Amino acid sequence: MNLSIGFGFGCSIVFVLFMLEIENLASIEKAAETFTQHISNRTVFAFRGKMGVGKTTFIKAVCKVLGVSETVNSPSFAIINEYVSDTTGETIYHFDFYRINSVREAMNIGAEDYFNSGSLCFIEWPEKVEPLLPAGTVWVDMEERERGKRIINYVIKTATTH
Repeated sequence: MNLSIGFGFGCSIVFVLFMLEIENLASIEKAAETFTQHISNRTVFAFRGKMGVGKTTFIKAVCKVLGVSETVNSPSFAIINEYVSDTTGETIYHFDFYRINSVREAMNIGAEDYFNSGSLCFIEWPEKVEPLLPAGTVWVDMEERERGKRIINYVIKTATTH
């Protein structure tokens, strides 16, 4: 679905809603491939969804598609895990803010520096640090449906000139 908003002066913003369906674990890598095609120059991705919906599992699949060969684990206790793509050399940060009790705690570990580093940042439980997230953060909503199917929705904003 596309929604265009014009601003005059030959510029408009286009919102594109993407929906991915993951029928089962066997289809997760295909969904991750589709997702990575939309990353472009975007770097901060905020994953929302209930506990157990598969945020970490999907991020693992995305990291694999991006060329990370090392084991991708949930950073539940470490808060931040750092990976490097074997294919591009790009650094990828994976955050899990579930155990963070305040925005101040996130600031103390330098979360804003990571978010503004230009490196890919995949964030679980972003609601806890929302005031720190930069403009342009892509919100990724995940939900579980019948028979274990997962739905992933995200909106990409792009500015165009005429």
